[in-house]
Amino acid sequence: MPQLLNGILEKGHDVFDHLMMTTDGSTPSFHMDGVMDKCIQVALDAGVNPIDAYLMASYNIARYYDITDLHGVIATGRYATLNFLKEDKNPVPTDVLSKGKWLKRNNEPTESFENVDWSAIPDFKLDFDLGEKDFEFSHSVGINMVNDVITKPYEVTIDLSVDRLSDEHDESFLMLIDRNGKWRVNTVIKGFADHVQGFASSYSNTGDIILIGKDKREMFRAFREMKQMRGGMVLHEDGKIAASIPLPISGGLSAENVEVLIEQELKLKKALLERGYKHGDAVYTFLFLQSTHLPYVRATQIGLYNVMKNEVIIPSKER
Repeated sequence: MPQLLNGILEKGHDVFDHLMMTTDGSTPSFHMDGVMDKCIQVALDAGVNPIDAYLMASYNIARYYDITDLHGVIATGRYATLNFLKEDKNPVPTDVLSKGKWLKRNNEPTESFENVDWSAIPDFKLDFDLGEKDFEFSHSVGINMVNDVITKPYEVTIDLSVDRLSDEHDESFLMLIDRNGKWRVNTVIKGFADHVQGFASSYSNTGDIILIGKDKREMFRAFREMKQMRGGMVLHEDGKIAASIPLPISGGLSAENVEVLIEQELKLKKALLERGYKHGDAVYTFLFLQSTHLPYVRATQIGLYNVMKNEVIIPSKER
């Protein structure tokens, strides 16, 4: 965002009333130093007029969605959510008044979040196990990571009949497995890491299981640990867990306070970084690996899919 804003300012374009801010799907650790206030601060640091910076996070959005009769301005009949600032160059509110109720006073919260009852959501439970035949890899087309979310197809030239791939390159086995155990997609991913032995995640766009690794045995062990913890992310190495994030609420949500979840997330990302993950955010990689609104190739429920050509490169295989 700083580069985009600097470019607008350098060219003198008066377009800030047409711009809006969003954090999209931010991971837990993003919230360590703010959310929308962080976005506003980026704009202020880039030299955007404070009024324009704040409007991009408030009125401009309400106007775009045609809800200025309810939000975005201080006027009769609107929802009164007011953020009180010490100065316009510091977007972190000292006090917050929402619908006539103080949520924050003198930099201290006055209300706590209510506990959520997740009992109505089905537990994450895998009623199947993996066997030796599930770990058969033979196709010559794989996924090449351009960054943490954009991928391209590439020709696989390494020997896939081995049980463990070399740490001297950045190619790893990749499996997408139906959470009900009915099908699987086996391929290779290049650019994920050069020495992740085994990784399993129930956190994905469709809730199906992602396995990545150099070592088929460690991939299986990671799967077993993830299954035993009733959902989550598990990094397995040399027969033991190197890092994990339990996600017991349907395999996609943590039951911990966000402070604990942030600590678990940072530990997992640090462990992946130390094992060769070089992109922006590993959690985004797991989330978007199946997302067909992004180019170019995706692992999906119907197989390895070329989005731009609308064709299946490797069909999913029944188990």
